[in-house]
Amino acid sequence: MESLLVSTGVVALAEIGDKTQLLAFILAARFKKPLPIVLGILAATIVNHGLAGALGAWITSAISPGVLRWVLGASFLGMAIWTLIPDKIEDEETRIAGRFGVFGATLITFFLAEMGDKTQIATVAMAAHYATPVMVVIGTTLGMLIADVPAVFAGDKLANKIPMKLVHSIAAAIFAVLGIATLLGAGSGFGV
Repeated sequence: MESLLVSTGVVALAEIGDKTQLLAFILAARFKKPLPIVLGILAATIVNHGLAGALGAWITSAISPGVLRWVLGASFLGMAIWTLIPDKIEDEETRIAGRFGVFGATLITFFLAEMGDKTQIATVAMAAHYATPVMVVIGTTLGMLIADVPAVFAGDKLANKIPMKLVHSIAAAIFAVLGIATLLGAGSGFGV
């Protein structure tokens, strides 16, 4: 249960101000059709984070627990730093929309935008850290939806009222705590 809760909370916080949340704002403003946008976000996230969770589970089986602890600890600390750097969205990621409809455009652009993104990397790290990669993927998917669905429905009005610096600082602090705890061996009960 811890893996689900931590994954949900960390990704929900990390996603605020992330480029995929900015993409949700843009798609919502452009198409004004929230349901296919939300379904596209859900489908893209399940596929993307499912792949990330599988990679995290594979890493757990391929790397010795001692090495894995150091890799994960450093990864979480790196995520803490990366979370403090605000994302910007590229126009290319929104151009696909004209050819594939609202759902297709959201699915494709979200999947591509999430490749190598901090929430995908966090999913890999948390899936490797916890012995329950499916719960991690469910949690990270919920975290994405918690952050992105309000963006779809509220658009830019909501973005201007959220203290992004504070939210990013909280997410960075959580990643840092996970990193330090992992380095100190707190994950040893989870196979790390």
